[in-house]
Formats: sequence, C-alpha cells, structure tokens
Amino acid sequence: MSAHNDFLARYDAMSVRAAHQVILHYSTSFSLASRLLSRRVRTDIHNLYAMVRIADEIVDGAAARDAAPSLLDDYQAQVLAAPAVRFHTDPVLHAYAITARRCQFPDEHIKAFFSSMRRDLHQTTYTEGELDEYVYGSAEVIGLLCLAVFLVDEPVTATQRAEMEAGACSLGAAFQKINFLRDLQEDSGVLGRAYYPQDFTDDDKHACVAEIRRDLAAARTVMGLLPASARAGVLAATDLFSRLTDQIEDTPAEELTTRRISVPQHIKVAIAAKALATSQRMKK
Repeated sequence: MSAHNDFLARYDAMSVRAAHQVILHYSTSFSLASRLLSRRVRTDIHNLYAMVRIADEIVDGAAARDAAPSLLDDYQAQVLAAPAVRFHTDPVLHAYAITARRCQFPDEHIKAFFSSMRRDLHQTTYTEGELDEYVYGSAEVIGLLCLAVFLVDEPVTATQRAEMEAGACSLGAAFQKINFLRDLQEDSGVLGRAYYPQDFTDDDKHACVAEIRRDLAAARTVMGLLPASARAGVLAATDLFSRLTDQIEDTPAEELTTRRISVPQHIKVAIAAKALATSQRMKK
C-alpha cells in the first residue's frame, strides 16, 4: 500500500469515528439500538445518521435563520456530489461519502429528504396531504436509505425487496410521527411549527397513536426478511418506539405540550436485550 493510501485509510478511520460521535451526542435510543447491528452495518448507519443530523441542525436553529436557506442548499449540493469525491475536508461528509458509494444511495431519496428539510424553513402548518409529503421526505426515505445499507451484498428477490421497502417506509413514518408527538412543546413553542393542529386534543392524539400502531405493525410483518446483521438493531429501535407510543397514549394531550416523553435508560437496555433474543429466534 502506498503512503497516500496509508494516510487516506487513517483519515477514513478518523472520519468514521467523528460520525459515530454525532449519534452518541444526539440520540441515546438510536445509539443503543445501533450497537446490535453488525460492525459494517453499524458504521454505515452512523455515517448516514451524521449527515442527516447536520441537515436537521441547519433548519432547527443551530445556524442563523437568515443563513439557513443558503446553507441548506449548499449542503444538499455537497451531499449529492460527495460519493464522486474520495477526500473531503469535512470528516462527516467524508464518512457519509464512504457509505453512499458502498450502498449506492439513489439521488432521488437525498433530494426528497432535503425537500422536506427545506419546508421547515418556511412552512409552519400542514394540510394532511402536505404532511404526508413531509413525512415521506423526512423519514420514509431515511428508512429506504437504511434498507440500502442493510442489503449490501445480500441476495434478495425483487418481491422481498419490495416488501422490505414498504416496511421501511412504514417504520420511518411511525418514528417520525412519534417524534412529532414527543416534540410538540419544542416545535410549537420554540420553532414555531405545527405538524398537527395547534388545538391538539386527546381525540387527535388517539387518532395519531392508532395510525402509528398501524405503521409499526406493518413494519413488523417484514422484519423477519431483514438480514441477521441488521435484524436485532431494527427490532430494538422498533420496540423502543413502541414503548414511547404506549407512554404517549397514557399521557393527556395537554401534557404533551409541556414536556417531552422519554424511556428511562434501564428500560431501554432491557428492551434492547429482549430484542436481541427475539431476533435470534426469527427465521428469514
């Protein structure tokens, strides 16, 4: 191996570690679930998550509001171009590019994601149809990108892939809707957004929970098709968010606007352990 390749390999490793720090900092639930993924899959998921998180931060207030639109446009262009470039001065973008090349992420999924992020810069309320479009770009395509990670070098039929893609979209949508309900206080009081009606009632909440449960159930029907390298991690994340759904259902709508629901760490660990045991009994 040439000296150049030695240096590049070392830079690759540093960049991957940098991306890993992003998920550790921002999401204890996904970080815990990702520990149950195989090493290669976990690395690629962390690299993808880090890119997505930075886009989120641009629109959620880390960037100055007047600078956010141009920053988001620039970042989208960088992300779309990243796979064709072997070295990036930004370690997170460098790590993302490694994964995007290996997993062959479709440009249309990336564009759909950034389209939803762009809505957060100017749109404050949503019709039902607009919310469906937002959820597709902000969450369902992320599920599809994760599935692309899981299926690298995995032999699957076209029918199996289609079934798993539908499940990935359902799971992504469920996760997003749960986060909408968890973040009612911040979205409305801090960011000035209302994905759900501002006079959110218990009836509205029950309807949302029923929808989430349908999405989760649809995702579970295809979980046995996932490769063993990914199954336990996906099941753990699903079970963690199912627990959040139960807690949301037991919480009055008015209370959801004043505090963020969370699962205690010891319960998260127990859920992850149970998911690992369950996944080992599942047959593909």
